[in-house]
Amino acid sequence: MVELQVLSGRTDQYPIYVGAGTLPRLGELCVKAGLGRRALIVTDRSVASRYLDTARDSLARSGFAVEAAVVPDGEEQKSWQTAGKLLDRCVEAKLERTSFIVALGGGVIGDLAGFVASVYMRGIPFVQVPTTLLAQVDASVGGKVAVNHPGGKNLIGSFHQPALVLSDTALLDTLPDRELAAGMAEVVKHGLIRDPELYAFVSEAPERFRSRDPEALRRVIVDSCRIKSDIVLRDEKEQGERAVLNFGHTIGHAVEAAAGYGRYTHGEAVAIGMVTEALLSTKVGRVTAEDIAKLVRVLEDLGLPTRPEPGVVAHAGEYLMRDKKVREGKLRMALLARIGWAEVTDQIGPETALLALERVTAGDYAL
Repeated sequence: MVELQVLSGRTDQYPIYVGAGTLPRLGELCVKAGLGRRALIVTDRSVASRYLDTARDSLARSGFAVEAAVVPDGEEQKSWQTAGKLLDRCVEAKLERTSFIVALGGGVIGDLAGFVASVYMRGIPFVQVPTTLLAQVDASVGGKVAVNHPGGKNLIGSFHQPALVLSDTALLDTLPDRELAAGMAEVVKHGLIRDPELYAFVSEAPERFRSRDPEALRRVIVDSCRIKSDIVLRDEKEQGERAVLNFGHTIGHAVEAAAGYGRYTHGEAVAIGMVTEALLSTKVGRVTAEDIAKLVRVLEDLGLPTRPEPGVVAHAGEYLMRDKKVREGKLRMALLARIGWAEVTDQIGPETALLALERVTAGDYAL
């Protein structure tokens, strides 16, 4: 088991544990973290059927009083209404300020449970136990928690760092291929924005990930957590550098919303967003047509889409300008200065962004 320290040197630093077969150690690690004696596990039905008993038993063996709240599956549960029901459940479970919530699931559960923890009694601790690759490499790290609004994704949220993160790589064995590919989109993003060696590692042999090579997966999880945690340490509230983590997300969120939530996974939308924003990067950085062609090839080899369905671009514009990263009517985007380094810019207007999406939709990678 690999242990990383996030926000190192700060009073609210926390560990990330990465390893195979580590879920049964959840209780032991919560004791080590000094958490209170009462816990509420928040999970969804699919995850509950596989892993809830293991998580609950581990906590109980370590002396915790444990209750569980199981919500239906799906992105639509990441809502103000479901958060309200979970807050009711916190009251029913008699959670106190020293109690904690365990988010057992993918990114939806992590965001939802973390948001509830951030507002209950003005904030109680929570533990991330991500069960998808997407959550293990991205959503569980950094303290962003939120629910969606009909007007846009993650519009209602806060910053609330977890007490610890436990990523059991063995849980990925039951993950559908489409969900594994969605997680690899974020791995590719981390390589593109800050680590050309990670990008090269993925692009040299994408088949390692489609075949679920355990050592390859462990490496990209650890590297992704390291990259993201280093950035968050320097800019927790996204006042500057942290915005580079949004590479692919400005367009990706617009595509996800315009297509209707559920049509694309988050990782699939980000993959389309990365291709589009790489094309936009040719206007502001040293990104070439060959770089874009390679990116398209890598993403497709990982099983990810690289262009949206026709018709999506017609609705993307209205969502693009609702993005949280819009400042005074200007898009504030993370674009590539070069492969392996991203910077934030407001030099690209919404018209140019939509033109790039139109070109990508048509398979044309020139602006």
